[in-house]
Amino acid sequence: MTPVDERALPAPDGSTGLDPDDWDSFRSLAHRVVDDLVDHLATRRDQPVWRPMPDDVRASFDSPLPRAAAGAAEAYAAVSERVVPYSMGNDHPRFWGWYMGAGNPVGNLADLVASVLNPNLGGADHAPVLVEQQVVRWCAEAAGYPTSASGLLVGGASEANMVGLAVARSARIGPSLRQVGLPRDRRFAVYASSEVHSCHRKSCELLGFGASALRTVPVRADFTLDVDAVAAAIAADRAAGIEPLAVVASAGTVNTGAVDDLEAVADLCEREHLWFHVDGAIGGFLALSGSGDAVRGIERADSVALDLHKWMQAPIDVGLVLVRHEPDHRQAFSVVPDYLAHAQRGIAAGEVWFSEYGLALSRGFRALRVWMAFTAYGADAFGAVMDRTTAQAHRLAGLVDDHPEVERLAPVGCDIVCLRYTAPGLDDAALDAVNHEVVIRVQESGVAIVTDTVLRGVVAVRVAIGNHRTRDDDLDLFLAELVRHGRDVVAGLTTSPASAPSAGGTATDRS
Repeated sequence: MTPVDERALPAPDGSTGLDPDDWDSFRSLAHRVVDDLVDHLATRRDQPVWRPMPDDVRASFDSPLPRAAAGAAEAYAAVSERVVPYSMGNDHPRFWGWYMGAGNPVGNLADLVASVLNPNLGGADHAPVLVEQQVVRWCAEAAGYPTSASGLLVGGASEANMVGLAVARSARIGPSLRQVGLPRDRRFAVYASSEVHSCHRKSCELLGFGASALRTVPVRADFTLDVDAVAAAIAADRAAGIEPLAVVASAGTVNTGAVDDLEAVADLCEREHLWFHVDGAIGGFLALSGSGDAVRGIERADSVALDLHKWMQAPIDVGLVLVRHEPDHRQAFSVVPDYLAHAQRGIAAGEVWFSEYGLALSRGFRALRVWMAFTAYGADAFGAVMDRTTAQAHRLAGLVDDHPEVERLAPVGCDIVCLRYTAPGLDDAALDAVNHEVVIRVQESGVAIVTDTVLRGVVAVRVAIGNHRTRDDDLDLFLAELVRHGRDVVAGLTTSPASAPSAGGTATDRS
């Protein structure tokens, strides 16, 4: 065990609280931590993306609550030995699982600054609140949305989507909702494509509509929303006495990255007097890129959910909800008890209290990791990342199309490629099992992280290249590894169907 550095512990008489008795000793440890983390980032490419956790490491997390001090150095040693080597791996250039950005070094430093300052972003008059307000405006501009919009940073797009639908519920049902709840004699419906993210079902459940209120309508051949089918569903619901409330369009679906026709959805919502919400978790910032035309119409939405820790590469977690009309947003959430009364002067002043725009009162300084990154890199750098990873996705798609042992299952949407290892003589069920097993073997090899999903009833290998560290040769290495494992799995099969690997718990991919 690492010897306890008594100087890095609080004074025995408690006079320093939880601060170290010797700040110089703590400073040395802090410098070592930063140096180690920079080394980790600088050499990350040379390490496995992910590795299975040994049994003894896993068992070490079952230990009881520590009552006595081990010291900061000992705590850090445990992290270095038992956490860092077995982390998720999404900081690695070949992590393309679910949909996650890789983070960025400036954002990492911002997290350290934010943690030390430790401000509460619920409200009050202090600079971090102004930072978040500026980040909201900057992100609205980056997404091509009105900068006058109200906005709130949250944990991710799932939460942002729920806030957006909560505002829609409040604005469309009226002020009585907050006092007496949902009217018992009325039923409501929310419309989205069958490819919509699962968080929208959760939102409908938690907002009291019920899962059945989410009407998932068919998609077209390119996996985008069939707007005509939405119009037909709206008409059928109205005829049945069900009140259409909102339409959710996806700017980048979770499975294939397909971008719905936002202009067409905006026209439909305007015609039918419905709330127009855009789930922009993946492609909501495409306006920064050379593919900005794909999201034309986003500026007409009543609310938009965005995710900074995906294609925008912020350290997890930071999402954003934008609401076109600030009064709608505030009226859906504002509660100001006496102990939070706002003032004209002093620390309780401040123009915006974010606690009035969402559920949380205590909120961390997420905004700094976005503010520092925008300032350091410039917003155009993130558009360039989008352009590069989009080009890499199309390059991988071309390699797949040219390879006799793999096939592509969907058009490239944003930067997502869905493919499948194939072999003659195997039916779909056997190929499902083969591809599921191939994904696991690729993961366990440490070469790359990809995941599987289901597209039109068959298992697909899903490669989401939302990673600013990815190089073209990373994709070449992955495809070679996938084909190698595919051959090995197929070679291990016998003529008995029972010997095929099990597809097990394969489920539709959600992130």
